[in-house]
Amino acid sequence: MKLIKSLLAVALLGLLSLLPLRWSQALGRRLGNRLWRKGDAAKMTRQTRRNINACFPELSEAEREALVHASLQQTGCSLCETGMAWLWPAPRTLKKVRQVHNEALVRDAVAAGKGVILIAPHLGNWEVLNLYLSAHYPFTAMYKPPRMKLMDDLIKRMRARLGTRMAPADTRGVRMVMKALRRGEMVGILPDQEPDASGGIHVPFFGVQALTMKLLPQLAAQTGAVVVCGYAERLADAKGFDLHFVAADEAINSRNLEEATAAMNRSVEACVRALPAQYQWEYRRFSTRPEGAPRFYD
Repeated sequence: MKLIKSLLAVALLGLLSLLPLRWSQALGRRLGNRLWRKGDAAKMTRQTRRNINACFPELSEAEREALVHASLQQTGCSLCETGMAWLWPAPRTLKKVRQVHNEALVRDAVAAGKGVILIAPHLGNWEVLNLYLSAHYPFTAMYKPPRMKLMDDLIKRMRARLGTRMAPADTRGVRMVMKALRRGEMVGILPDQEPDASGGIHVPFFGVQALTMKLLPQLAAQTGAVVVCGYAERLADAKGFDLHFVAADEAINSRNLEEATAAMNRSVEACVRALPAQYQWEYRRFSTRPEGAPRFYD
């Protein structure tokens, strides 16, 4: 069954790769509209609404619902752009990058030989960001291998086609990341997925306690690497993508683990607030609650 699902997924990616960017994004928006019309009957819509309602209490109910709708459309775009990001020739995909904002932040840190940790939230199209970085810098990306081997092989091959070293989220991958930082290179880590209980602590994210990875702030404290946030903004009307680099909260290099981890979440939150509709709000970010806290999701 896993093999069949893998083959179907690869076939779907192949079909999506045949579409121009405008068409794949239009398809993604239609998918998002369909999910939104289903309301809470659709798991993705239900979880998106729950997260947005909790994280933006300052917005009116109508404003939050508009953000739910826009978020589902953008999630659909992210899904339908995967064929472009993975299967198009890399130069063709990179032509879709229109502007790069504040890249000196990264370039200067790499030139100084300190090592750079890139906080790459699930915001905009992170596959385009990965491709750009691997084309311009020595880059190691940490990732969580999928259960389907065929998909894992495809992900590693496509993300690594311009030289990215893929580090699995395990002990071997941590060693790869440490070595890259000691060489003064850049490493990328997705910081906003729930880790195993032993690998995280609860700190606020948009005012909600979230089980958050300890690895990234531990690496920052141990190595003294420069920590930078990065994301690829999806532009309107299929015009392409703008890349943004932003300095992380200074406290992220603190040796106080709770303080540094909270600073990492504040750094992610600042990026998300700049582009809230393009964040992956359907993810069950608050599943693991602090002891004694009620369940967050139905």
